[in-house]
Amino acid sequence: MKRTMYCGEVRKEQVGEKIMLSGWVQKRRDLGGMIFVDLRDREGLVQVVFNSDKSKEAFTIAESLRSEFVVEVTGTVVNRQEGTINSSLPTGEIELEATGLSILNKAKTPPFDLQDTNGVSDDLRLKYRYLDLRRNKMKENMIIRHKVKKVFSDFLDEQGFLDIETPYLTKSTPEGARDYLVPSRVHEGKFFALPQSPQLFKQLLMGAGLDRYYQIVRCFRDEDLRGDRQPEFTQVDIETSFVDEKEIQELMEQLLVEVVRKTKGTEISRPFARISYDEAMNRFGSDKPDTRFAMELVELGDIVADSDFKVFSSTLENGGIVKGLTVKDAADQFSRKNIDALGEIASIYGAKGLAWMKVTAEGFSGPIAKFFNDKPITSELQERMQSEEGDLLLFVADKPKVVFDALGAIRTHLGKELNLIDEEALAFLWVDQWPLLEYDEEAGRYSAAHHPFTMPLEKDIEKLESDPQSVYANAYDIVLNGYEIGGGSIRIHQRELQEKMLSALGFSKEEAANQFGFLLDALEYGFPPHGGIAFGLDRLVMILAKEKNIREVIAFPKNGKSIDPLTNAPSFVSDSQLQELSLEVTKKEGES
Repeated sequence: MKRTMYCGEVRKEQVGEKIMLSGWVQKRRDLGGMIFVDLRDREGLVQVVFNSDKSKEAFTIAESLRSEFVVEVTGTVVNRQEGTINSSLPTGEIELEATGLSILNKAKTPPFDLQDTNGVSDDLRLKYRYLDLRRNKMKENMIIRHKVKKVFSDFLDEQGFLDIETPYLTKSTPEGARDYLVPSRVHEGKFFALPQSPQLFKQLLMGAGLDRYYQIVRCFRDEDLRGDRQPEFTQVDIETSFVDEKEIQELMEQLLVEVVRKTKGTEISRPFARISYDEAMNRFGSDKPDTRFAMELVELGDIVADSDFKVFSSTLENGGIVKGLTVKDAADQFSRKNIDALGEIASIYGAKGLAWMKVTAEGFSGPIAKFFNDKPITSELQERMQSEEGDLLLFVADKPKVVFDALGAIRTHLGKELNLIDEEALAFLWVDQWPLLEYDEEAGRYSAAHHPFTMPLEKDIEKLESDPQSVYANAYDIVLNGYEIGGGSIRIHQRELQEKMLSALGFSKEEAANQFGFLLDALEYGFPPHGGIAFGLDRLVMILAKEKNIREVIAFPKNGKSIDPLTNAPSFVSDSQLQELSLEVTKKEGES
């Protein structure tokens, strides 16, 4: 007899049927003449009853069962007795009365309780990931991931997109993060790079006339990790020709509505909200704002410019800005120690301090209150910050980037700490009209805000050589609940403009030809206008699964140090392997 069905699929409709189930023992309870076993597989669990009066042989074998044994059970589906129904289980109205039992494999005691991982280190879970994935929550995460990928594929296929693979072994090109390099055995001293994205190849596919392309693809970036990053990650890469940004965004909204509907059973409305990059920074201090709560940054420069508080006035005189946050009804909740902790968050982003006041019935209180307690400025501040008695006011004065980053981080922190966020909401937001370039003060040159192939806004093209910092891009990000889940742009499709862009980034003609000559040459053979977007699949699934770290939605991820505790990768290789590649590893001083 073969397995009849999954454990989690048995229902009242099967009562009276003889079936076979296969799975893992989750729990065993011995009540003397009866043994109850919770049998688990991918689809859930079902209760199996071994009765010594019904099948002595099966009962005897069941006495030896332990957690995580792999078994096959035959028996008859029966209704549970009244008073024993478990309404929290889909299989809770029935049980399997066992007549046969085979142990397919025994199991050692797991290194942690698979039903309760509180207090279990991430590294231990990752070392035994094959056990961790048996947990119900991890199984659900993998199923959500599968469903999201399937919706992407089905939708894009229906819209005429072609699933086309691009190379994993390719040329190292400067795209922001460090490349993972692969030495060539055949070509001594030369290296391939693993792709940070298929960006150039998908543009070449548009030049080839394939018109609509997509790929669910692995990408690789050697960068510092955080909760929503991994060194290897999955991207849904999309490119299409003869469209503008609004057509792309319209189609992507339809796609995301379908993803949410089919994975969460939730309807979300369109069109999505939209703000410019500048507005996002000014209102939220972030280019990926969480709009599920309302706390916004307030511009205060015009009010405090003539104040006696020199930190504010001198910052403004030196070209800086002053912004504030109003934390409603928080004055009594936050002690000096609590506010100092917020100041430590601000300092991470370069802020020299976090100024604050509390609103009282008499006016302002706090370290800087004496500078703002004359009637005109008091009322102006309160009106601008929409503050009332009992509110806490926070201020940062510095260069714009420092102010945005510091107050934006504090805003996000407070949203979580004060439970201001509706955890059930899905707040999609387009952020568009990005700066084309960012100035890297350390490197002393410009870098691309998105990537070097982004089309400038048409009205700004003439300023690319004379005033590059004022040029805006035809670029757009899609944000969900404070995470960037996708980014795209209209691409440059003419060689002359692409060369100007590379020149603005500091590439000489020779360097541009060496790094991107294949693309520049291709652009001379009739490239169509084209654009696209790439979604971070791991990040999107993380949000839909209500997880805080993308490791929870990847089957075999790396830890926070880019190590795989399961396989102990990366690892040393043999001297003979290094010799084949003409490589020699130089040990750092002090290493044995």
